[in-house]
Amino acid sequence: MDIQKGQTAGSLKEPESRIGLALGGGAVLGAAHVGVLKAMHELDIRPDFVSGTSIGSFIAALYAFGKRWDELETLARELDWSDLSGLTISGYGLLSNRKFGDIVKRLLGSCRIEDAPLPLAIVSTDICTGRKVVMRRGDVAMAVMASSSIPGIFRPVECRSMLLVDGVLTENVPISPLVDMGAERIICVDLLGMHTFRRPEHMATLLLNAFYSAMRAISQIQIQGADLVISPDLSGFSLVDMSAVPEILETGYRAAYPLLKAWKEQLE
Repeated sequence: MDIQKGQTAGSLKEPESRIGLALGGGAVLGAAHVGVLKAMHELDIRPDFVSGTSIGSFIAALYAFGKRWDELETLARELDWSDLSGLTISGYGLLSNRKFGDIVKRLLGSCRIEDAPLPLAIVSTDICTGRKVVMRRGDVAMAVMASSSIPGIFRPVECRSMLLVDGVLTENVPISPLVDMGAERIICVDLLGMHTFRRPEHMATLLLNAFYSAMRAISQIQIQGADLVISPDLSGFSLVDMSAVPEILETGYRAAYPLLKAWKEQLE
């Protein structure tokens, strides 16, 4: 995988104003991203670049390779936790998310990031150094697996001398890659900005709560450079309850539509 390490948008566009869309992490709450894409489609807002971290990388990758919001909605409704993980014997994590990569390959084939019709960046973290890793070249499925490998739950992805884990550790809502790619206006989707964490039901949710709550403060600082922040109130939903996906998707849509509509009217 060819990797770049980081340092720390269609009909709506003005002639020299390119739009970037950043999709953040948040486990099952990532279904809200599909609702945001639905609102963008209805308002004819088309990004020129897309970036993603964790579950946001999964949605961003599929979108960058031409999957429509309605196709993503069907996929989100059909997925199950068992589709995304599998037991593995490893000292680094309880589960392997190889099936996650297999889903990407089944839907897209053996694609490379640099071949995406919509320029794509995927953010991961090298757990050996703590540095952000921005992937703009290389195998898409491997990049998505790396970006969504939650430490302690999923086994890291080995790449050269690096152990790649969830990008939420370094940039949960990946705005900086969009700036580097040339985006002049940035829309970001922060799944955790208004989220109230629940009492954990088991080890997985305990780790997720600790993981995401620790990262939320720095994420709020990082997204200050966005032109539009969409942060749906997803407090009523669990990070792991797949049965709530239709409601999460609708919540994302309802939160995004008025904000995007007002933003578009300001630009016109």
